[in-house]
Amino acid sequence: MVSLRFPFLFSQPKRPCTISNATTSRSFSAATVVACSFAAGAAAFSGIAAAQKITNPKRSFLQNALDFLLPNHSSLPWGSLSLADTSSTVVESKTGMSFPSVVSESQRLLGIGLRRKSVLGLKNIDVYAFGVYADNDEVKKVLGQKYGKLSISELKENEGFKEDLMEGDICMTVRLQIVYSKLSIRSVRSAFEESVGSRLQKFGGPDNKELLRRFASQFKDEYKIPKGSVIELSKDRGHVLRTRIDGKEVGSIQSKLLCRSILDLYMGEDPFDRQAKEEIESKLASFLQQ
Repeated sequence: MVSLRFPFLFSQPKRPCTISNATTSRSFSAATVVACSFAAGAAAFSGIAAAQKITNPKRSFLQNALDFLLPNHSSLPWGSLSLADTSSTVVESKTGMSFPSVVSESQRLLGIGLRRKSVLGLKNIDVYAFGVYADNDEVKKVLGQKYGKLSISELKENEGFKEDLMEGDICMTVRLQIVYSKLSIRSVRSAFEESVGSRLQKFGGPDNKELLRRFASQFKDEYKIPKGSVIELSKDRGHVLRTRIDGKEVGSIQSKLLCRSILDLYMGEDPFDRQAKEEIESKLASFLQQ
């Protein structure tokens, strides 16, 4: 049997309403008129939009149509319900996992990615999706004076900015959402020992076995992580790493080296998802331009 290791590298139904025939007829007629009117208006909008190019390509057809047909639609309750709530989460396209746009009240989503693992070189397994968050006010406070005058393109190429970001006392969170349904907590613990251990040695030398043991031991066998489970690794002020599994804190360790090693898995030279890393760097750079 092949042992897989996934580097962390991390009520009763309601009774039907009885409606009289007269009421049904009137409701149907009114609904038909409204539907036809909207359809006609939408068709007219399509023609005008095509001819005049008034449609904003970054917005959906429905949003543009509502702007055209109902200029004040944003004040309508149903319009707000159907359109305004879409910004509260961001979906990882390959797995369908949804990430909140804000965690811990003030940390904003920088980017999302996917951790994949090759099995015997024949198949790639989606292990988990991840999102990286940071407090934008703290980013500006800690790094603004030194890097605030650089453009976004310059910041993305500035290695010092990336190092200072991971070394700085800035509140950040890495949120992992389990995709692989057969992933066990034992596999997670073993993967931490390998991946985080290599980073600890890279940044702090070989004498960090006790620190690694303390971190990995937080992931006890009693914890279950079925598909959809959430593991959060949060760097709080003072370089305190807090670990939560499905909202429950399972441990905290004060270590600048450990926090640095965790972030390196997603933002370092050899990240799990390079496209996600670039997205994260662009968003962080934009914080300094706000």
